[in-house]
This record gives sequence, C-alpha cells and structure tokens, in this order.
Amino acid sequence: MNVARFIARRYFKAKKSRNVINLITMISVVGIAISTAALVILLSAFNGIEQMVIKLYSDFDPSISIRSAKAKTFNQGFIDLEKIKAVEGVQNTSRAIEEVIILKHEDKWVHAEMVGVDTSFLTMSKMKDHLVDGIPTLYINNKPQAIFGAYLLDKLGGYIPMSDHIQEQITFNVPLREAKLRPGKNPLNVRVVSVSSRMNFNREVNAEKAVIPYELANELLEYGEDITAMYVDVNDDYNLNSVKKEIQNVVGDDFEVKTNFEKNELIFKTSQSERLIVYFILVFIFILASFNLIASIAMLFVEKKSDITTLYGLGATKSTIFNIFFFEGLMIVGRGIVFGLIIGYFVTFSQIYLGLVAMPSAPGESFPMVTTWSDAFMIISSVTVLGLIVSYFPTKVLIRRHE
Repeated sequence: MNVARFIARRYFKAKKSRNVINLITMISVVGIAISTAALVILLSAFNGIEQMVIKLYSDFDPSISIRSAKAKTFNQGFIDLEKIKAVEGVQNTSRAIEEVIILKHEDKWVHAEMVGVDTSFLTMSKMKDHLVDGIPTLYINNKPQAIFGAYLLDKLGGYIPMSDHIQEQITFNVPLREAKLRPGKNPLNVRVVSVSSRMNFNREVNAEKAVIPYELANELLEYGEDITAMYVDVNDDYNLNSVKKEIQNVVGDDFEVKTNFEKNELIFKTSQSERLIVYFILVFIFILASFNLIASIAMLFVEKKSDITTLYGLGATKSTIFNIFFFEGLMIVGRGIVFGLIIGYFVTFSQIYLGLVAMPSAPGESFPMVTTWSDAFMIISSVTVLGLIVSYFPTKVLIRRHE
C-alpha cells in the first residue's frame, strides 16, 4: 500500500482539531462543486441555444444557395440543373426570385421582401413545422397563395380566418425591372394575393418575408427566364462543405455558392464567441474557488507539523511528505468535481426531459439544453488540470519553507 496515499486518506476522513479547517475544507468542496456544476449547466444551455439558432436560421435558409457573382439575377439556363441534382447529397432544389416590394392592407403600407419559390421549398424549409396558423400551401384550387411572416402580417393588421370559406387578402405592389417614372404610367405591378398561413422562423423572416409561388413572382416582376438564386437542399448525412465544392465545380466561377452557415456567419460566430467567454469566466471562478483549497492545505500542514517531524524521524523522505498533502488536495478537488458533475448533469437532464424552465416569451416551450461528450471531456479535463495545479504548487511551497 502507498504510505502517502494511506496517510492522506486518513487526514481527509479524520476530524481536524480546529473546526475552522473543517469549515474551509467544506467551503473548498462546495466552491469547486458549484463551479463544476455551473460549467456543465451553462455550456449545455449554450449548446441548446446554438442548436435552436441553427434550426431557426437553417430551416428557412437553404442548405446551399447559388447566385450570380456579377449581377442580381441570372438566366436559369446558364446552370445545368440536372448536374446539380446529380451531385451526391443533393435531395431537392428550388428556383427563387427575391425582391423588395410594398404591401398594402386596408390603410396600412409596409415594405417587405417577396420570395418567389417552387412548391418544393415548402418541404426544404420544413414549413409545416413552423406554421403559426393556416395551411402550408402556395396554391388553393390553382389560385396562388402567400405565406407571411407572423409579425409582418400583424404589422399589416391581417389575420388568418378560422373559416375555410373566408380568406385574408393583401395587395402586392411590385416594382417593374425596366419601369420608368412617367406621368400616367404606373411603375408597379399590382396584384391582390390571398394569405394561406403565417410562419414563425426567426426575427428577420417573421418581420420581412412573404413567400409566394415562383410563377406569380415571375409574372409580377416580368423576369422571364431570369431568377435571383437557386436553392439547394442537402441531406444531413453529407458534409455541407464537400457538397458545396462539388456544386461550385459544376456551376463555375461566374456563380457564388454559399452554405447557410456562411450566409449567417456573424450569428454563428457570435454564439461561439459568447460560449467561449462564458467558459473562461467560469474557469476563472473555479480558480478563485480553489483558493480555499490552498488555505485548507496550508492550515492542515501547520496542524500536522508534529506528525511531519515524527515521519521524518521514521525515515520518511521529503517526497513522501509532499505526496501526503498533494493527495489530500486531490481528494478535496476530486470530491468537489464529482459532486459538481452529478449536480450539473442532474439539473441539465431534468431540464431536457422535464422542461422545468420555460423559454421567455415562448409559452409551452422549455429552455433548450444539449449535452455532448466533447463538453464532458473538456469540463473534466479543465477542472482536473486546474485541481492538479492548485494542489501541486501550494504543497511544493509549504515543503520548501519547512526545510
């Protein structure tokens, strides 16, 4: 049996002669446990928020979008759609026409972004999962319909009637590409379009977007064969960047191919930066909590000075004495880490499965939390390394001063 570990274990379990040492040791364990639990809970919360942001932005925005590198629009005949569909991982495509327009309902005027798409876009964007009310369709009885962002329709004072026999209608005022301001000539194409449903994705989509059939958008803008973009949906099992490179090779350098992550790069990078900042703040708090451990080891060392002298007399080396107090520190840190991990993952899984905390301003939805093995490894590694450092250096200093 290792003598140093045996004595350290006895010191750890035995009641100290001074109650203050017991108190400081308990505070050390509690501080380390709380810091470790906070790391688990907050990193899991950031994972949940990140997944929610990805879902909100990735569902509406296509996996990959193809646009002209030189102009706002391009002739759809310039790209080989069949070759794009043949790229491994591509499961759906949709033509898209995007334009800023003016919407009118009764006495309210609102500018918005009209997005004309093929019906396949409804599947690509998982539209059914993001509806507030209404029917997820672009046609009813062969008549074109519009799907509005929830807040955009609210700004217009519109609503989705409960009866299937009544439909809300919004006036679209669409600028013509070649139109010029002349007396007696309207530079806008005006069309009254029925509303089939309201969608809820993210703030930008909810406040600005109105989705209509591609054919109607083409007719209103008089684009002919021109489109603004080609949307490509990629299977989740395939690497998005690899598929992007293959599509770029197909369409050539005249076109810009972007993934949804590149389009919303700032949002995702901000989320990751915030997560990293929180991690470092909590590690710093862990270090502060460990100062109690230093005090506990120092006071125990002072209390056991007579024991140390006896051990030296029995032939113990300086390394043996060091190991006793080093292992004592590790046991305090270890207890704190174990308790912290148990508390942290208990709270996290309780939230995941029971939904104890609701999302603010989202009734019925629980705050998202996601655990990962990489986070668990990072947390255990971080607190273990810090525990080793905090136990090693104070003990080393105390041994040197006792010489």
